[in-house]
Amino acid sequence: MARGIDYGNLMHQAMRGLIREVMERIAKEGLPGAHHFFITLNTQHPDVQMADWLLARYPEEITIVIQHWFENLVVDEDGFAVTLNFGNQPEPLYIPLDAISTFVDPSVEFGLKFETHSDDDDEEDDEDEEAPMLHSEPEAPKAGEVVSLDKFRK
Repeated sequence: MARGIDYGNLMHQAMRGLIREVMERIAKEGLPGAHHFFITLNTQHPDVQMADWLLARYPEEITIVIQHWFENLVVDEDGFAVTLNFGNQPEPLYIPLDAISTFVDPSVEFGLKFETHSDDDDEEDDEDEEAPMLHSEPEAPKAGEVVSLDKFRK
């Protein structure tokens, strides 16, 4: 029997769908105006694909920036592939949508943050559930932490 409506999971799916749609538009049309993205992801996700040296350098999470230089952006149902420049070295990546913990577009003060909460009540299952959080006050990831966008403003 169903426990009820799982609003957290439904929001999770909707917000990942929003990210997918934005990335599909960027793949077709490029980045308009000043739009750019800070995307933090869990590098331990089983479907993340990145160079071994990057994984060694960022064993738990990495924040990528999609702004001035990126190519080969291809979006599928579960995530996106993109080639980014790491110290003048182009590297292909595959980012599953489920690996993303934050997605920020500071040009329009938009941010999504996905947080994991454990079920302390031990009701029907002991697994962690992801509960997405939409922040009205935007936050931007930097070096594995979330900071105020005021630090990026001139």
